[in-house]
Amino acid sequence: MADGPTGLWLIGARGSVATTAITGLVALQQGLTPPTGCVTELPELAGVPMPGWDDLVVGGHDVVDTPLLKRAEQLVTGGVLPHRLLAAIADGLHAVDAEIRPGYHPVTHRGSQVEAARRLAADIAGFRERHGLTRVVVVNVSSTEPPVPVAPEHGDLAALEEALADPARSVLPPSSVAAYAAFTAGCPFVDFTPSTGVTLPALDELARRERLPYAGRDGKTGETLLRTVLAPMFTARALRVRSWSGTNLLGGGDGATLEDPAHADSKLESKARGLAALLGEGVTAPLHIDNVPDLGEQKTAWDHVSFEGFLGARMSLQLTWTGLDSALAAPLVLDLTRLVAAAHAAGRVGALGALAFFFKDPLGSDEHRFAEQTRELYRWAQELA
Repeated sequence: MADGPTGLWLIGARGSVATTAITGLVALQQGLTPPTGCVTELPELAGVPMPGWDDLVVGGHDVVDTPLLKRAEQLVTGGVLPHRLLAAIADGLHAVDAEIRPGYHPVTHRGSQVEAARRLAADIAGFRERHGLTRVVVVNVSSTEPPVPVAPEHGDLAALEEALADPARSVLPPSSVAAYAAFTAGCPFVDFTPSTGVTLPALDELARRERLPYAGRDGKTGETLLRTVLAPMFTARALRVRSWSGTNLLGGGDGATLEDPAHADSKLESKARGLAALLGEGVTAPLHIDNVPDLGEQKTAWDHVSFEGFLGARMSLQLTWTGLDSALAAPLVLDLTRLVAAAHAAGRVGALGALAFFFKDPLGSDEHRFAEQTRELYRWAQELA
């Protein structure tokens, strides 16, 4: 049983993943769709005291102001959302629209980063108070950022807060400003992106000081999901993988963002770490991401695996995954909100390694094998139950 209404505060609330998650939640609340793809509806997680669908209230931040209904219409055109839902959920989308506030943009912001973080935190606190929420889970589903250079202040909270107060400095990327704001507002944080976000030691220090849990990073929805299932098969059968090559073709906002090599580096690093952990550093693993605007919301991943068997026999596996990434990601965003809310209610603090199941580059866990991640998730769920 949940202990009260729970807020879901989305960073990037007007993006494709967020809009799909919001649309799906409103449809679930109205009984218009089954919870297909929602892991928290599995029998193995049935005993976890997490908020129900009707307990969730949504708000968020974004740097764009496109109305959610307009974004939903675009996703209908892209094949992500069914047209039949739009009229029935329009009022629900308008209600969420009223709870979306302007996000932090380093180009347009004037003043110090701590002032920006205070504004973001005040928005979240106001949302919590207006709706009488027991807690708010902040989930980052904004566009992928480029990797940021390590700064000395990233390793120490006191030094970080001193730097944040300096209007001449931008010591944190927007994803980390969002994490800082969430923690100072007393909220757990989920990073569904490969951006820097909550990964800095100073932010872990802040989360522990405030007795808050967090989870991340980079939601595992397609190609990497397949890799974490298939790579352990090769090692378990003592087959030597010589190379694992991949190509991702995608359009939409992700395609446009990741067309910039600086932004793509975060995604490529996240994917590469998982494969190296599963197969070792000696495997050649080139990976390319190409923007194909014609694909719209669709994403296609093609992998070629070259492996060696008994007596040096050379063989290969080729696979193609074509999916609608927002439709794969959105139920996981809702799952993570429910599970992190349950962890917060149970007094868990710091990185929730048991939620590695959901991520390409999991925080608090070195386990990448999907079957082992699944077992750990179920074990953790039994603890909470």
